[in-house]
Amino acid sequence: MELLAQLFDIVLHLDRHLLWLVDNYGVWVYLILFLIIFCETGLVVAPFLPGDSLLFVAGTLAAAGAMYVHGLFALLVVAAFGGDNTNYWIGRYLGPRVFRIEKSRLFNPAHLDRTRRFYERHGGKTVIFARFLPIIRTFAPFVAGIGRMVYPKFMFYSFSGSVFWVGFFVFGGYYFGNIPVVQRNLTLFILGIIVLSVMPGIVGFIRQKARSRA
Repeated sequence: MELLAQLFDIVLHLDRHLLWLVDNYGVWVYLILFLIIFCETGLVVAPFLPGDSLLFVAGTLAAAGAMYVHGLFALLVVAAFGGDNTNYWIGRYLGPRVFRIEKSRLFNPAHLDRTRRFYERHGGKTVIFARFLPIIRTFAPFVAGIGRMVYPKFMFYSFSGSVFWVGFFVFGGYYFGNIPVVQRNLTLFILGIIVLSVMPGIVGFIRQKARSRA
């Protein structure tokens, strides 16, 4: 419980923690941010890491002169794109192996076939829009690899999604994060970003449950 409380505090007060990292580690903060974004998008075991809010706060600090915004943007696009592609190849390598398990509900080969058909029809949109949904963006490239989405197509949409996602939040923080009303209520804005990010997933889950009951 104490670990969860600490994680929650870090997520809600990213401005303080990130500023502390800048003050104490200087240029190394770029590497720290790179690794967080890379792991959040590239490792299926790390969906709990901050994404949207971290990008927004980083842009806010860049506007205050703590970081160079264009270098930050380019670096985090590379991190997001690299994480996506790592996740894709993990899914592509592991998928055929784990789905050979017989009599498994979780790794039923029929699920693999449905995943592959889904990505053939909606793969591009899924890869881009998943960027803006916490947890889902961690699993989307993994599932794309399992479904063997055509790799050049995946690369195009992954890069486009990385640019849109990182640009939206980093430059959003850069241009709007230091507005006085935002500065005074940054914790509330971070919480709002988190709520808005997870809301589509919650709504989709509720709709799916409603359809199942119907």
